[in-house]
Amino acid sequence: MIPADLFSEQHLALDLKGKTAGEAIWEIVERLRDSGELAEPKKFYELVMEREEKSSTVANGGVAFPHARTNLVEKLLLGIGRSQKGIPIAGRADLVHLIFVIAVPQQMVNDYLICVGALARLLKDEGRRKALLKATTPAEFLSEIRRES
Repeated sequence: MIPADLFSEQHLALDLKGKTAGEAIWEIVERLRDSGELAEPKKFYELVMEREEKSSTVANGGVAFPHARTNLVEKLLLGIGRSQKGIPIAGRADLVHLIFVIAVPQQMVNDYLICVGALARLLKDEGRRKALLKATTPAEFLSEIRRES
C-alpha cells in the first residue's frame, strides 16, 4: 500500500523538458525543493545520480525509480515526472516515460521497499501506464495512479 500523502500535484511534472536522465531527474528534484520539503536539493540530486550510476533503477514498461537513502529528509518524498517523448537512461534501448524519484529517510528502509514494491506492481499494468501517459491534468494523473485495480 502506498501512503496517499505521497502523491502531490506539487511534486508532479507532466511535461518533462529534460532530454537526459540527469536533466529529467533534476526537474523532479526541483519540484520537491519548490514544495519546501527538500532543503538541500543539489546534495540530494547528487546522491540520486551516484546511486543510478552504481545500478540503474529502470524497470520494464518505460518506468524508473531513482532514489537515495539520506538524512536530508525526515519522511518519504515522492516526485513524479512524465516524458511523452521518452528519455534514455543507463544506455537502455527502451526509453523511460515515467520517473518516480524517491527521497528515503536513512532509517526507513522497510517503508521504502513497501512503497517501491507497490508502485512497481501498480505500474506493471500496461493499461495503467497508458492511462497515466494520456492524463491531461495533474488531478487526472493522480486520480489514475490512486485508482484501485
